Amino acid sequence: MSNALLDALLFAGGYNATVVSLGCAAFGLAAGSLGCFVLLRGRALVADAAAHATLPGVAAAFILAALMGWDVRSLPLLLVGGAASAGLAVLAVGALTRNGRLRDDAAMALVLSIGFGLGVVLLSVVQSLPVGGQAGLKGFILGQAAGMSSFDAQLIGGLALLSVLLVAVLFRPLAVLCFDRDFAASVGLPVRLLDLALMGLMLAVTVAGLRAVGLILVVGLMVIPAATARLATERLEVMVPLAGALGAFAAWFGAALSAALPDLPTGATIVLAASGLFMLALAFAPRRGVLAFAWRQARLSLAAAREHATPADGVECRLPPSAGMER
Repeated sequence: MSNALLDALLFAGGYNATVVSLGCAAFGLAAGSLGCFVLLRGRALVADAAAHATLPGVAAAFILAALMGWDVRSLPLLLVGGAASAGLAVLAVGALTRNGRLRDDAAMALVLSIGFGLGVVLLSVVQSLPVGGQAGLKGFILGQAAGMSSFDAQLIGGLALLSVLLVAVLFRPLAVLCFDRDFAASVGLPVRLLDLALMGLMLAVTVAGLRAVGLILVVGLMVIPAATARLATERLEVMVPLAGALGAFAAWFGAALSAALPDLPTGATIVLAASGLFMLALAFAPRRGVLAFAWRQARLSLAAAREHATPADGVECRLPPSAGMER
């Protein structure tokens, strides 16, 4: 196992395994970078609802391909179907929450449940079709990077790197939007357009990660590296590249570990690797970590104890004449 893991980590496991690892790392880079804005804008649950809503689109694209005689395993076609249904889910959340019809959490839970339930129903329809390749759709639920072809990995990596480029271009406007929407509007920024751009990027990264991480866990690789970076720094210009690097590392290491141990699901392994980094940051982060907090609390307690034990300046402490004497 150790030799296989080392080969996978050093890109010595063959051409296809190397391309898959690089594709997963590119996706982790995009997910971590964009996840900072998703986290700060409070859109994590919207991303989760959109991710679950990709399943009916993927299944519907498969059914359409089977009926039209197209290649049912065409990843671009399946991703387009997933993106279409995810986009409808985001629009549905917006429509349900507009004018106070429903609270945000209720609308997102409703859309998530309906989307995933419809997807499961369509999967049962797919299983009844007299065509091969149905088993590959299960990889979109929990991720199956090992089953990707080189073309699939290159497509995912290309989508992810394009998302990173757009995040870099829109960094300043998105930063202003996330920290103060009213100020962004007052200085003339197109707030609604920026919100739509953030949603579009979120959908693109979500769809790109379906094959590698799966729809259930794809949001985890957006949120966990961003939360880890938030523990380590308070500056957004540091947080975004740090979250991208953490996401890329977690995806690279998780994909390599899954390749070395084929019984491990790729998506879960990648998210657990990211979770391990988060636990380390939670414990050892210099300002927000548990140990740093405990050290500050101990110093405050010690300072308070010294202040109470040390007499005030100019005050002479004398025992009363009768102290220690019995009557």
